[in-house]
Amino acid sequence: MKNVSTHYAVEAKDIIKEYQMGDSVTRILKGVSLQIAQGEFVSIMGPSGSGKSTLLYILGGLDNPTHGSVLMNGIDISKFSDNKKSVMRRRNIGFVFQFYNLIPNLNVEENIMLPLLLDGKYMKDYQKQLAQIVDIVGLSNRRKHTPRELSGGQQQRVAIARALINNPEILFADEPTGNLDSKIGTEIMDLLREINQETNRTIIMVTHSQEAAQSSSRTITVRDGVIL
Repeated sequence: MKNVSTHYAVEAKDIIKEYQMGDSVTRILKGVSLQIAQGEFVSIMGPSGSGKSTLLYILGGLDNPTHGSVLMNGIDISKFSDNKKSVMRRRNIGFVFQFYNLIPNLNVEENIMLPLLLDGKYMKDYQKQLAQIVDIVGLSNRRKHTPRELSGGQQQRVAIARALINNPEILFADEPTGNLDSKIGTEIMDLLREINQETNRTIIMVTHSQEAAQSSSRTITVRDGVIL
């Protein structure tokens, strides 16, 4: 019998996440299960403290569930060693964060190329790919600028380009417009939607913004550690 899990880009099965605080245990996620198809653009929404960012980090292999499993293309990544997860994150998935996480003394090109350099690749072998991605995010005239010479929206574009340089199957975004004004935030969401539609790349995004969530094809609402 064929394993149906292979039909999903990401599948979570009964995810529980607990934190020990002295003698007490706080349960952040209370048995969350979900399936996200390849090529979907999914928003995860919920109030502060609902567990939505914790869920995103577990789905992307940045955090481990206390119980339950996460399958990526049918493979259970929750059983991976830290080293194997690290390699997977560099090669198969991309992350975009609210605060950009750029290296201040590296220019746009160098920041974008960072995942490849960390993976032992050479910048000269990826010049064509770099040029294409810089063009996609609209920064062709900013390639030699450092983060302090860029606006917040431009810095987020660099972060998106960095997440794309390895041609990942899945893009995870944690509040990608949370640090931007509404006009620039709309531009970033338009860019993410364009990437999703033109490349059929799966995007999983946490957001508190109803407006940002409208760019996605489906919204999952998390409240008090469960999916509503």
